[in-house]
Amino acid sequence: MRVGRRFRIWPALAAALLLTGLAAAALGCSGGGAGTAAAETPSPAADGKAKETIVFGDLNWTSSLLQNRIAQYLIEFGYGYPTAAHFGATLPLFQGLRRGDIDVLMEVWLPNMEEPWAAALNDRTAQSLGASLGRDWQSGFVIPAYLQAQYPGLDNIEDLKDPQYIALFATPATGGKARLVNCAVGWACEPITVQQVESYGLAEYVEIVAPGDGAALNADLYGAYERGEPWLGYGSGTNDPSLLLELVRLEEPPYSEACWQTTKACAYEDAQILIGVNSALPRRAPEVAEMLRRYELGAGRYAPAVRWQTENPEAGLAAAARWWLSSHPEIWREWVTPEAAAALSAALETAQEPAGWPE
Repeated sequence: MRVGRRFRIWPALAAALLLTGLAAAALGCSGGGAGTAAAETPSPAADGKAKETIVFGDLNWTSSLLQNRIAQYLIEFGYGYPTAAHFGATLPLFQGLRRGDIDVLMEVWLPNMEEPWAAALNDRTAQSLGASLGRDWQSGFVIPAYLQAQYPGLDNIEDLKDPQYIALFATPATGGKARLVNCAVGWACEPITVQQVESYGLAEYVEIVAPGDGAALNADLYGAYERGEPWLGYGSGTNDPSLLLELVRLEEPPYSEACWQTTKACAYEDAQILIGVNSALPRRAPEVAEMLRRYELGAGRYAPAVRWQTENPEAGLAAAARWWLSSHPEIWREWVTPEAAAALSAALETAQEPAGWPE
């Protein structure tokens, strides 16, 4: 039997899972509003000139939002730059990065963004300052591990053509097809899943459902998991449910460059998650650019924040960022100058909050 790969870091209590999903939904909302949340008073530079606001793209999923809050804290209290955050989906915010409306995207996913990223490098409108979460798996065909335990023959995408598995995932709203929850509207992976379903010959067997944002995607999975129901959809290794639940990827043909550049009838290559900045940022804020070059959160360093929020479902994103910074000074001190570290420690001790954090 071909068994999909399992991923488990923490066994989460069933009662906490729904709360985590609700908290994730709240985080998606707290990540930003319709406008900009900027510091009220620009900070003066050493030469007396006001430092320009550094604008972050608030991509609509939790790891990106948390990384933004951490980086904003480091920049405001460590380096004296005001910050702001614009909330939105991947492709619009990436275009904003190229135009200069956005200065920093903490998560540029490759190969998802391969074509626009190559174009930005070619015209020198954007550049990478390094990795943020490192490398990560992703798939549009993930199921709960308990489901494969109940149906051990369900381990490959071709099994989704089997009438018994179509019926397993079908709902009244899907017209007799298997329900597949795609990644969120506006994410680069959304059209990839659509193309894969078509290329795998699954279009007549699978109905794709597109959630409005990452919080809705996660809440859908958490809810099914809490109830022990069938679920099929998109997942990635650093998305919160994968750090809390036992999930399995259905097997796909292995990745190849030729496949990915044509039909995409193959598995994803493990994603590389980069920090992307507008090319003007290193010139106008070189000390910030140097900090971002040193920055590397990684899935292992991010995971404790997910666990903490699971244990503190009433806490918001700002509280999670402050908790992480207060709990892991040995990590972020590697990224900043000694002077910035001293200023940051003082800000954390007095529970200060960046002016640029969205309300």
